[in-house]
Amino acid sequence: MELKGQVLETLEKNKGQYISGNDLAEKLYVSRNAVWKAVKALKEDGHDIQAVTHKGYCLTRDSDILSKASVDKHLGAFSGMFGTEVFKSLASTNTTLKELASKGAREGTVVIADEQSGGRGRLGRGFYSPAGTGIYFSLLLRPNVNAADATLITTAAAVAVAESIEAITGVSAKIKWVNDVFCHGRKVSGILTEGAFDMESGRMEFVVLGIGVNVTIPESGYPDAIADIVTAVCKELPSGTEARSRLIAEILKRFWSYYQRLGDKAYLKDYKARAFIIGQDIDVIAGNASKKARALDIDDDCRLIVRYEDGTQQALSSGEVSIRPRSL
Repeated sequence: MELKGQVLETLEKNKGQYISGNDLAEKLYVSRNAVWKAVKALKEDGHDIQAVTHKGYCLTRDSDILSKASVDKHLGAFSGMFGTEVFKSLASTNTTLKELASKGAREGTVVIADEQSGGRGRLGRGFYSPAGTGIYFSLLLRPNVNAADATLITTAAAVAVAESIEAITGVSAKIKWVNDVFCHGRKVSGILTEGAFDMESGRMEFVVLGIGVNVTIPESGYPDAIADIVTAVCKELPSGTEARSRLIAEILKRFWSYYQRLGDKAYLKDYKARAFIIGQDIDVIAGNASKKARALDIDDDCRLIVRYEDGTQQALSSGEVSIRPRSL
């Protein structure tokens, strides 16, 4: 880790408290001038660091910028499971992590971006990812599962996101099959699972799990094309809450607990309880065609059981469904 990151990590762990430049220099085995330059660079990055003669440096409690240090300090006992890297801006965290995966990056590598210029959702759709208002990150997995079991990863992630939103913000979260998380009756989170598998064994070589959550509403609002579809978990957050860093860490911890025992499907009961699509009249969409149906249940493989108007039933393992107009 470069010196700037080391200084920030120390300040994050002592947030709201002053640390003398001499203490920082001794701790990090550098000169006080090197510490001063690192602090100057951090302030230029937007970190609110106070410098007071004879007291030292203090990262204020109101400073709430995403960083490796701000996320890692909330991982607790899970910190050794993940290798986080935070970028100011990326085209797509999934794209970046897939490149790292192909070069041998270890399982648990996490790529985080404050904003994405080309964020992607399912079916090639874009995912609006402005700076400062959401969380956008991807987690590298190397699971011992076949391609058909990748749905378990996606649905476990949906539960982890919903649970984490409630734990950090207190806002109720539901799930729209397969993997969209809703708050206030609208979508606040999308999950995109991509991977590569070994043609010979049929097993997954790696999986990149991408998660985006709209935490607060952008100052300029959402683009017209999605303004009636999406919202944010909160209108605004009190300063100093570190909500975005805490939410990333909470999702990682909860998901990892499910992932370690994926075959047990420990999350399934909660997934079904949050799935507001059950009992709804829906349209099952395939390409340019759609069929009217009723969502009956979600089975133990997270397939959606539907009954069409002609009385036939089908278990959907993937696809697109739309709820017909009705309050959620």
